[in-house]
Amino acid sequence: MYDSAVIGQELSPEQVNPREPLAGSAGAHVIVTGNEKGGAGKSTVAMHLTVALMKMGRKVGVLDLDIRQRSFSRYLENRARWRDGAQAELDTPTSLRLDPSPARHLDQAEQEEAAHFDATLAELKAKTDFIIIDSPGGDSFLSRLAHETADTLITPLNDSFVDFDLLGDVNPQTLEVVRPSYYSEMVWRARREKMRVTKRQIDWVVMRNRMSPLDTRNKARVGDALRNLSQRIGFRIAPGLSERVIYRELFPMGMTLLDIAEPGAGAQLTMSHVAARQEVRDLLIVLKLPGLEGEPIRF
Repeated sequence: MYDSAVIGQELSPEQVNPREPLAGSAGAHVIVTGNEKGGAGKSTVAMHLTVALMKMGRKVGVLDLDIRQRSFSRYLENRARWRDGAQAELDTPTSLRLDPSPARHLDQAEQEEAAHFDATLAELKAKTDFIIIDSPGGDSFLSRLAHETADTLITPLNDSFVDFDLLGDVNPQTLEVVRPSYYSEMVWRARREKMRVTKRQIDWVVMRNRMSPLDTRNKARVGDALRNLSQRIGFRIAPGLSERVIYRELFPMGMTLLDIAEPGAGAQLTMSHVAARQEVRDLLIVLKLPGLEGEPIRF
């Protein structure tokens, strides 16, 4: 069914801002899901991208920095339990844990957390092709470290002006950008630091997540505002994951839409699932990750 789809093929201009693929870099390619607002689907995106890359034959390491919620970690724990209980053949990434420093002084705590983060990242880079880091839904030292480390930064954004405020303030009549948000400024600083240290860019991709299938005036206005802002602060726009009950239903089993057809999954693939799986395929195409150019998509 999917033989004709290959990494690197272009989607329509309405779905993505054209950009050259990133050049390959030494070591594993680091992908960070970042958004300072909760409920945008960072963990769901991180999990589906993890499984997608494993199905492409790549070794994947994961790191959950949301040390209060740990949704990504729980997703992986559910996956391991389901795999063992159902004796299902589910791919599993290399997962390492990073805990906050117990130090009471801020400088000491940040120094210890930075050292632990660097050591954990180095260990994953030695074992994997891609590292996916799920950052916390708020501003923290570990979140800033992750953003500065990213080769690709994915920011899921619920398709509304309530969540658009994460990126910038717009004039409600003209949709012109009044000023970037604090988060956008933080990403700008992370990109500057990344360039200073490594001489490489962070490819920032904003996903319009939980989009309604209906064409509404508000949906069009959000799209216009995103395009205006992307030209000003330099991110690409990617198609996201639609609002579907199946994403929430798969969490207790630790499965993704890419696992449903696997033996032991215990679920039947429907046309809705096929459409949702295509969204993951479109995201992988848009990301243009190094080393995948020209490969057929295997899910």
